[in-house]
Amino acid sequence: SGSGGTRRLQRMSFFVVQVLTGTEAKFLRRARQCLPEDTKIWWPRRALRIRHRGSWRNSDASIFPGYLFLEADGIPPEVFGPLKRIPEFLRFLRSNQDIEPLGPRDRELLMHFISHGEVVHRSTVTFDSDNRIRVIAGPLKGLEGRIVKVNRRKGRARVKLEMYENSFVIDFGFESIENAPAPAQG
Repeated sequence: SGSGGTRRLQRMSFFVVQVLTGTEAKFLRRARQCLPEDTKIWWPRRALRIRHRGSWRNSDASIFPGYLFLEADGIPPEVFGPLKRIPEFLRFLRSNQDIEPLGPRDRELLMHFISHGEVVHRSTVTFDSDNRIRVIAGPLKGLEGRIVKVNRRKGRARVKLEMYENSFVIDFGFESIENAPAPAQG
């Protein structure tokens, strides 16, 4: 109906599906086989460069390990039933008896990542003269206050995230644009 996906996202609620950590891809594959075709389940991931045995390779990792996000107006029996029969399924949050959509703060955080696509890529950063990180573009933009540690050598920023009153720390990759040297004083 031409009004774009972002407007649709504004109206829908997001419900959190907790699965066995590390089985998100398998759960998602099975869920897509048994749910109505228009059901949207988000699995936000981050692209990382990992050094393994001396060479760099690209890898995707979950932003919220063990959690997927079902975009829906509610959880009817024809959605709940098939999902709970998938072996990797643990529960809906808060609980299967008290399924609650994300609150405004958690929803805003999820939307921040989804707006960059299901796999967020490395941010572009620079460092000021006091060695503080400045995010120019990418998924870290707007999260500067949540950065708790920076590893320039690995190109990673450790970010503290909270969801459903749980807090955890996740690494995000970045590309550093080195500052131009200051002009010589003469």
